[in-house]
Amino acid sequence: MHALIIINRAGSLIFQREFGSSPTALTPNEYLVLAGTIHGVHAISTQISPLPGSSGIQLLEAGTFNMHILQTHTGMKFVLFTEKKTTNARLQLQKFYELYSDYVLKNPFYTLEMPIKCQLFDEQLKRYIDSH
Repeated sequence: MHALIIINRAGSLIFQREFGSSPTALTPNEYLVLAGTIHGVHAISTQISPLPGSSGIQLLEAGTFNMHILQTHTGMKFVLFTEKKTTNARLQLQKFYELYSDYVLKNPFYTLEMPIKCQLFDEQLKRYIDSH
């Protein structure tokens, strides 16, 4: 696993976390551009799909990594960048969404659609990553 980003339904980056040591780490501005690009491409992919009711891109396979996208019913996108050999990315994305629901959405001080600054979420995310 390389990185997790969470994009709100308007296409803004609200969370970004890198895992391990990546020699090609992005700057904060590059993550903002990446989030906007993913949001736009995902929206276009739902429109150009030959199948009606498409949920958009779920997996993008690149030469050296995979990008997995989970879009929630509310339009949030959880994007996970993994190594090519990762096989359980969908389960990991579901777990990240569960942690988000439990530790961010239930936080009375969190405002929807805003950047996530929640220590419990960070701790639980780190605990999950370290155990897998």
